Amino acid sequence: MKPSNIGGQAVMEGIMMRHKDKYSVAVRRPDNGVEIKVENYKCTFGKSPIWKKPLLRGVAGFVDSLVIGTKCLMYSAEIAGDEEDEAEAKKNASLTAEELEKKKAKEDRMFKVLLYVTVAVSIAVSIAAFAFLPYVLASLLRKVGASEVLVTIAEAFVKLALFLGYMFLISRMKDIRRTFMYHGAEHKCINCVENGHPLTVENVMESSRFHRRCGTSFLFLVMLVSIFLHFIFVLVPVFWIRLVGRLLMVPVVAGVSFELIQWAGRNDTACARFFSKPGLALQKLTTVEPTPDMAEVAIQAVEAVFDWKTYLKEEFGTTFPEDAE
Repeated sequence: MKPSNIGGQAVMEGIMMRHKDKYSVAVRRPDNGVEIKVENYKCTFGKSPIWKKPLLRGVAGFVDSLVIGTKCLMYSAEIAGDEEDEAEAKKNASLTAEELEKKKAKEDRMFKVLLYVTVAVSIAVSIAAFAFLPYVLASLLRKVGASEVLVTIAEAFVKLALFLGYMFLISRMKDIRRTFMYHGAEHKCINCVENGHPLTVENVMESSRFHRRCGTSFLFLVMLVSIFLHFIFVLVPVFWIRLVGRLLMVPVVAGVSFELIQWAGRNDTACARFFSKPGLALQKLTTVEPTPDMAEVAIQAVEAVFDWKTYLKEEFGTTFPEDAE
């Protein structure tokens, strides 16, 4: 298995795939066609080379994944939903070209505002639910005389219970389960190429739905890294400093977790495989075997940003019928 540097995410009725400086979104429309959009990738923090340094690139990558992921989710919801209603179509038809342009510009501004508000709220809720809440709940043990070490250990169990419980509950939801099927198609597509097989529906369906560089594995690593790093605050005597300290550690946790998952994705050593096992096990909840038509969407998303035939030729020496002509 050879890394291709392709990454992706499941969206509503489709898949986002990113490779280098471009990303694509392929979404199945209500009429059963596939809508594909390709855009240039731009780092949320700008082009400064500092964001490519170890640890800092993890922070930038984490925020970028939230921004791009949310943007693609909002786009896919629009495409996968109902077609433009009759009243809206008539209203647009009555507008001049200049008025339509102004309307589109206004909608684009509103979309950007909604996008960044959604990302900000998502980050705030995630930190509150998986950083602050576990510690606050575990701190109740002080009423029975527990030490800070025991409180921190209890915090780890509460954090894991909340995270795993959340993953289990959403995996039971019908709409989310369908998205997890597309998640499985995304992984299968990447695994197919990285194992040297031509990107066909048959080969994709036969590939594994588990992948080491998955966002699920990253989130699980975030949980584990935060558990270990939060032991730093055991000797801090003030409760509010310990609480705020957990907030300040979020970028560090994201940076360390990013480096670990990138290392695991690039290496096929026994050590890398061992540390990848918990995340791969968790993917049994967040990925589901897809249908062939979902694999078709995944293939189109990959082909929009990645020349897989050239990759197979260079990495595996694969030849294709057209090469003999």
